[in-house]
Amino acid sequence: MPVLNRIADFTAEMTEWRQDFHRHPELGFQEKRTSDIVAAKLAGWGIEVHRGLATTGLVGVLRNGESGRSIGLRADMDCLPMEEQNGFAHRSTIPGRMHGCGHDGHTATLLGAAKYLAETRNFDGTVVFIFQPAEEGGGGARVMVEEGLFARFPCDSVYGIHNDPSLPLGEAAAVPGVILAASDRVEITVRGVGGHAARPHVTVDPVLVGAQIVVALQAVVARRTDPLDSAVISMTNFHAGSAVNVIPESAVLKGSIRTLQSATRDLMEKLITQVAQSTAAAHEAVAEVKYVRNYPPTVNHAAETARAALAAGKVLGESRVLRQRPPVMGAEDFSYMLLERPGAFVKIGQRGAEKGGVPVHHPLYDFNDDALPIGASFFATLVEQELPRG
Repeated sequence: MPVLNRIADFTAEMTEWRQDFHRHPELGFQEKRTSDIVAAKLAGWGIEVHRGLATTGLVGVLRNGESGRSIGLRADMDCLPMEEQNGFAHRSTIPGRMHGCGHDGHTATLLGAAKYLAETRNFDGTVVFIFQPAEEGGGGARVMVEEGLFARFPCDSVYGIHNDPSLPLGEAAAVPGVILAASDRVEITVRGVGGHAARPHVTVDPVLVGAQIVVALQAVVARRTDPLDSAVISMTNFHAGSAVNVIPESAVLKGSIRTLQSATRDLMEKLITQVAQSTAAAHEAVAEVKYVRNYPPTVNHAAETARAALAAGKVLGESRVLRQRPPVMGAEDFSYMLLERPGAFVKIGQRGAEKGGVPVHHPLYDFNDDALPIGASFFATLVEQELPRG
């Protein structure tokens, strides 16, 4: 693979950065150590650093030449609140926190591209390096946008990457249109009448009602959604009671809803509320439904996706870049940036012969360091392609 020679030269250094981030994972809006390291490296390379967006987010700005053109490159920095089960030397040193989605690799990748571009300056325009906090549920991209990211740092287009353990190392996917789902959540509080477990007939059991709601919700996708569309309702929390001989007064159910189309998203909110409330009423209970819309679908812009695919092809070879692929039901808050500026979110393969194949959000996951020079070369090639020197 024709990884840029200069980036290949410091791949070992990028690996050190990545593994250091992995050893010291930080949750969303708490990425102070990571942000400090990133800021120090950018400043050391002569890149203008701006801090404080979305608490721990930061932006590096690199200008060269006379052009007024600009491009944004984004990496996320936060970890997941989960326990790591790996035994290697760079495993997490903080209990209950783990870089289980590869954001350590994304951060190191963008740093590698920044180092290369600061050295070579083979472009004409402005590169905006966006290091974002809190992708894992915190909506850090939304907060950065709301706090004036693109007003303060104009970008003609914006691009992000994500490692993909389902793709072989040396391949990439740059697909136009909807590539990732909207992610919403629901909380249903069932209120009944508590009492002694031996006298259920004088109670209204919220555990039974909650169980009926969980079962009834499965029909929303199976029988109320177009089979050619996609939707997921996963009820993942069910909390009720504190003693084995007491029927509780209430039960709380929580779940995740994923959709690809705005009309389907509206339908899910309507039907989940209807089913929960009517099922509860049938048992003389009450259901209070709180439906919260989180990340919108991630929608790649056609022209910018084609440009990203062209750059990826220069690094990997045209035949190793997928331009068609079904969407998946995961979600990404880079979607907020794509609502504000045209751009694309590109998947970088990381499944090698012996490493990189464990799926994200798994306790044995680890970013494949062999993907670092590929991702950095893609970012750098994209900048040189989009901001050519005259």
